[in-house]
Amino acid sequence: MGIDVELHSARPTRNWRKSRATLLQSSYGHGDALAGALGSLRLLGVPGRLTAVDPSGDALMNEQESATALGEIPDLRQRCTGERQLAALDDLATLLEQCAGTPGSYLRFQGEST
Repeated sequence: MGIDVELHSARPTRNWRKSRATLLQSSYGHGDALAGALGSLRLLGVPGRLTAVDPSGDALMNEQESATALGEIPDLRQRCTGERQLAALDDLATLLEQCAGTPGSYLRFQGEST
């Protein structure tokens, strides 16, 4: 079960094909590691915007929420143990930073439905 992350210039539509028009950047390579990191931290009761992301569902964050979530990354990095999870959080931090700095943008988290 993985989480893919996409940065969009505007709120993406639910239609995948139409949402390509607003796609700026994506992260598909760390899906399993990201789901593992956020999911395990969620089970440990670590609070935050990122640990609230459901690995089997979808979520959106606007630029203000992304700025808040970016502040959670250092603590989450300290709690992760594997290099794959750390790399996933670093990649996510890059997208969060870009979203926070781009007015009107959104990050879409796409989990795998079970």
